[in-house]
Amino acid sequence: MMSVIDWFEIPTTNLDRAAKFYETVLSVRLRHETFGGVPQAMLLGEKGAPGGALIQDPRRKPNPEGTIVYLNAGKDLDACIDRVTKAGGRVILPRTDIGEPGYIAIFADPDGNTVGLHVER
Repeated sequence: MMSVIDWFEIPTTNLDRAAKFYETVLSVRLRHETFGGVPQAMLLGEKGAPGGALIQDPRRKPNPEGTIVYLNAGKDLDACIDRVTKAGGRVILPRTDIGEPGYIAIFADPDGNTVGLHVER
């Protein structure tokens, strides 16, 4: 089945701070690049999986309202949630059972973007 997500971007006003936050929460390393003159930190999945980037672009502003992207929390959603506040974010919706698809949580990153975490059952 083709994924409905192809690419996503999460805007930031401070790329280094945002990259450190997401690296801490997700326990991953982000790759820094500049594409089209825009500094980015890449959130890449396995080959063929959709990915995205944190972007520091003056044309895009962080926003707590609007689309929510759910990032894969791996096998331990609770550990990711615990790292959110330690890394400078704020938990908006704690671990929530959504039935068959698994569990979610929603947080605000240091820029104020609202982002979700998801783990399958």
